[in-house]
Amino acid sequence: MGPFEFPNFDPIAFSLGPIVIRWYALAYIGGLVGAWRYGMWLAKQSPNLLTPRHVDDFLVWATLGVIIGGRLGYVIFYTPGYFLENPLEIPQMWKGGMSFHGGLVGVILAAVVFARRHGIAFFAFADVVCATAPIGLFLGRIANFINGELWGRTTDGSFGVIFPHAGPLPRHPSQLYEAALEGLLLFVILTILVIAFRARRRVGLTSGVFLIGYALSRMAVETVRQPDDFIGLLIFDTTWGQWLSLPMLGFGLFLVVRGMRRPPVET
Repeated sequence: MGPFEFPNFDPIAFSLGPIVIRWYALAYIGGLVGAWRYGMWLAKQSPNLLTPRHVDDFLVWATLGVIIGGRLGYVIFYTPGYFLENPLEIPQMWKGGMSFHGGLVGVILAAVVFARRHGIAFFAFADVVCATAPIGLFLGRIANFINGELWGRTTDGSFGVIFPHAGPLPRHPSQLYEAALEGLLLFVILTILVIAFRARRRVGLTSGVFLIGYALSRMAVETVRQPDDFIGLLIFDTTWGQWLSLPMLGFGLFLVVRGMRRPPVET
């Protein structure tokens, strides 16, 4: 088996006259809509710590948090020097450049303000948001693969893929690894916790498991993902993505321990 030639995907899904719709945009839309619908269903389940209306109203907030946070995260975490010299390019997101960690911060800030305005316990709300997040992560990584971007390091394994813009050598399809771990596997784990074990009764537990699951998945895949050219490998052959995931791992462990120690909510 392998290596495989990268399929000739068109990054443009379809166009309507001058309007061009890309797969990456559809991934964002699909992820937000999927999370919205699943979140509204979860809000109806016990414990009743928020309502479907809260999830419905938060959709616009989440969209702005993902887009603004993701873009500013890329600017601040990855290429601050370039954008200081070219500030007019910061809003030009169609040229590429979004950061998951920045998007996460954006959604957290949006959720903090939203929860306070509506009188909801933040982590009770965050547990629902985190349970739905892998939907968008899965679709986003699939879109990365379709776009032929964020590929892995070279490999002689049977699953290597020759990407058209990455040279003649086969590489790990790290986008698919992340889709499987950060998206599919994490979604299954969180769904089992929330539905079968009613993890939302222990406020903050679901959020903690999400942070731990994402951090471990990202840190593992980073060992075969090609580091950004403008950053490269850091101390002990680590990557910037791994360092950004460490605080998530630590805070996730804290939330899990705290959630398990506190008595479950009965509503």
